[in-house]
Parts: sequence; C-alpha cells; structure tokens
Amino acid sequence: MANSRAINSRIANFRSYDVAARRAEVVRQTDLTDADIAVYDDGGLGIDQADRMVENVLGVIGIPVGVATNFTINGRDYLIPLATEEASVVAAASNAARIARGLGGFHVSSTAPIMQAQIQLVDVVDPAAARIRLLEARDEIMALANEQDPKLVSVGGGVKDISVRIVSSPEATYVVLHLHVDVRDAMGANAVNTMAEAIADRVAEIGGGHVVLRILTNKADLRLTRVRAVFDAELIGGPDVVDNLIHAARMAELDPYRAATHNKGIMNGISAVVLATGNDTRAVEAGCHSHAVNADGIYSSLSHFEKNADGNIVGTLELPMPVGLVGGATKVHPAAQAAIKMLGVESADELAGIILAVGLAQNLAAVRVLASEGVQRGHMGLHARNIAASAGAEKHEIDAVVARLIADKSIRVEHAETVLAEIRTEN
Repeated sequence: MANSRAINSRIANFRSYDVAARRAEVVRQTDLTDADIAVYDDGGLGIDQADRMVENVLGVIGIPVGVATNFTINGRDYLIPLATEEASVVAAASNAARIARGLGGFHVSSTAPIMQAQIQLVDVVDPAAARIRLLEARDEIMALANEQDPKLVSVGGGVKDISVRIVSSPEATYVVLHLHVDVRDAMGANAVNTMAEAIADRVAEIGGGHVVLRILTNKADLRLTRVRAVFDAELIGGPDVVDNLIHAARMAELDPYRAATHNKGIMNGISAVVLATGNDTRAVEAGCHSHAVNADGIYSSLSHFEKNADGNIVGTLELPMPVGLVGGATKVHPAAQAAIKMLGVESADELAGIILAVGLAQNLAAVRVLASEGVQRGHMGLHARNIAASAGAEKHEIDAVVARLIADKSIRVEHAETVLAEIRTEN
C-alpha cells in the first residue's frame, strides 16, 4: 500500500544523524513502525528463516542498508533503501537526486509486465513449416498455458501472445516457441516456468520434434521501464563539467571497455535497491547487461546523456526490470518486507520505476565525478572511514583519523594504525 503520510525526501544534514536519529526520521515519515525498522538490528534474517530459504545453511551475511534521500519520482517523494557494501553509492545517488529535484525530479513509465518462457524443439524436419503450424495453434497453446494459473488470469494477467523463432547453427536448427505472459505484480519466473512445462509436450507434437529446454528467459525485453531526468548544469559544476560529462558518456556508448565500468555504475544503484527489496539481483543484472548489446552486436552504454537548450544535462535510461512484490524473498524476508513498506509501493511497475531512477542518479553522479575531480577524491574519502575502523579506531576517533589520512594522502591500514596511535598519545 502507498504510504499514508506525505514524505519529504529532502532531509537536511541526514548524513550527520546518528543511526537512531535516522531510524526515527524514517519511521516518522513513512508507515514503518519502530518494530518494523528493528528488523535491521540483526541483518533482518534469523537463522531459522534462512534455513527455510536455501540448503545447507550455516548462517547469514550482513550487508549495510542505507537510505537515499532527495528523490522525487513522478511527482512523489520517496525514501529509498539501498543494500550495498560499496562506499559512496548512497551518498552519490542522493546528491544526484538533489541536482534533479529542482527541475522536476525523475519521470518514469513502463510497458506491461510481460515475461517470456522458451520451449526449444530439436530434430524438427521442417522448421519453417513447424513455425507456421505452431502459430496456427496460437489460441490452443495460450488456453492450455492459462489453465495452469487461473488466479493470474483472474487479475488480468496470463498469456497474451506467442511467437516462434528459428535458431540455426551449422550443427542443428532449433524451433523455439516463446510464451508472452503478463505476470502482473510478480517477478514471474515460477508462473512462466510452470506454463512452459505444461505445454511442452503439445508444442512438440504440433512442431514435430522433441523438447529440450522449457524455461523462462531473463532477457526481459518486453518488460521495459524508462526514466528521464534533467540535471541542473550549475549544480553539476558548470558548462565545462557538463561538456566533459557528455564526452565521458559518449565514450561509454562507443567503447565496450568503458561501457563495462559505466554500466557497473548504473548497477551499483539498481542492484542495491533490488537486493534491499528481496528481488532477484542476478535476473535483473543478466537482463540489463543483455540489453546493453546494441543492434551491431557491440556491448554499449545503457544510459544516454545530452545537453538541452538551457545547457542542462538530460539523462535517460530504458531497461528490462523484472521485479515483483509477490512471491520469493520479497514475501518471506523481514528486511525486504520493511523495505517495501518504507517505499509504500503499490505495484511492481512502481517499484521498477524507483529502481531505474536510482540507477540513473547513481550513473550521473559517477560520470560527473569522473568528468571533474576524479573518482578517488570522494570515493577514497569514504573508504578512509572503513580503513580507520579496520585500524581499530573507536567511533569518537574515526573523524580525526580520516582527516589525517586524507591530509596525508595515504589511505592505508598501516598508516591509519600509526595515526591512531599518535592521536591516542596526544589525548
């Protein structure tokens, strides 16, 4: 359900709050209770729950969960949970959202939530004719598949179409039928896999071959989410930084070596929200990186940046985003449930839009830094806090140690240990 309270994601000096104050502010602004947010105390997952989720359980692993601020998406403010171990991701996304906020924030839209399953036929003697026979049987195949999930059909989902492809190699020619399934607010893997297995024998009978694969594809190119935002040129750093940012973005479009790192920056934001909400990071990442291969077969940038008539940066991003609110860890993981409640989302489409907005924000922030002072200045400043903690600094000592590490331009554990010893001697 949507949050019953109006959220203002522009929280001054949120980074300076201690953990208890941040929690109190999130509880005040959202429908989360103190009990809801307390699930993060122990990583959000008890050992008994973990033992029911996967096999051979030994324990759980904790990942920091931060809250991104300043986001306005389709006219509504959100406080967005990100699960990530990488310093700077939460701060960078929040800062980019602030830069976009004054010019309308993020605008998102999406297609219907169509997932696809593939049924592969081998040893078909007449592949072209088999394709036509399967298309002729479209209504029969769709009806048989929809019988497997009447509940999904009752809420407006179910199979909406089929397509048939011929995939050839020197060794073999395969006839591959695709089911196009509207999965509504689910990620959809279980639904489409069940349907594919149920119709496989009939598909083989009509096509005149035998079945090998009958499973979903994570190339969810019929389930697209789009986001756009305008980023204020002055807040970015002025005309020179804007021009450099566009050059850096063009490099990612042209060069696969740069594109890999550029897209990793996008996924820093996307995967963090996907993980925080209990969705399938591997499925999302596979679909996104598959989408990065352009029509010429070259791995390229997922995002696009250009300058508008006012000299501001316009960023756009269009990606497959197969995430859900029902099923999977989203429904059984207490921390994921808290994240969904914090967001107050009502549909998988809304969640997908939030995820893409964070991805675009994180991308803008990363490229902006690269186009100006370079990544190490900000990133290593945050990394220095981890180094100080690794050296044994207590909470009240960390700021002093970090300041020295940065001033000395030596962010290493052994140097932090020396600095810490000096600070303790002085005190």
